[in-house]
Amino acid sequence: MTRKFCYHHPMGLRERKKAETRAALSWAALRLTVERGFGEVKVEDIAEAAGVSPRTFNNYFSSKGEAIFARHLDRCLRVAEALREHPEEPLWDAIARAVPLQFEPNAPGQTHPVLDAARWGAGVRMMVAEPALQGELLRAGAAAEAGIAAAVAERTGTDLERDLYPHLVASAITSAVNAAMAHSLRADPPEPLAPLLADALAQLKAGLPTP
Repeated sequence: MTRKFCYHHPMGLRERKKAETRAALSWAALRLTVERGFGEVKVEDIAEAAGVSPRTFNNYFSSKGEAIFARHLDRCLRVAEALREHPEEPLWDAIARAVPLQFEPNAPGQTHPVLDAARWGAGVRMMVAEPALQGELLRAGAAAEAGIAAAVAERTGTDLERDLYPHLVASAITSAVNAAMAHSLRADPPEPLAPLLADALAQLKAGLPTP
């Protein structure tokens, strides 16, 4: 079961350190899996790469798969938090501002930057196709979409139980993120993610006009 992780603004020192440890563990799990393959990575390897003990890993995650996709889930949940800010801003303007911002490189990724983009892309494609990870991938995606839908419902005064709209918007956002990430990975040479996200969201806002 995916563990919930709440973001509070502003976070205290303890909460900030916990968030940093969680992010470091998730990035280590992702990086090592992309570099070595899922079956060649142990919890002990992830913990060592993040500078913590295996026991600390188990305090944050119940499995390698949960750790791998936590980084993406946390980014999507931060999108939801960002959508709760500035409620006077038009919804799709808020979406266009919030989403690319959360997918910029963060501290763990800057500590261990990707040096070979083509090799990294090939490794990520192999990782997401790994059968052992499919269940966790689906769970993380569902949690991300539910979090965004709740934020959209709050902004728009719609009801999560009765109204289609917040779920439709959340699904559109997560689909745009997934499509942009997939395009970034398959492009030759690889394309930066942030401009692709901005383009995808602009097309959604415009109603997906025919090219």
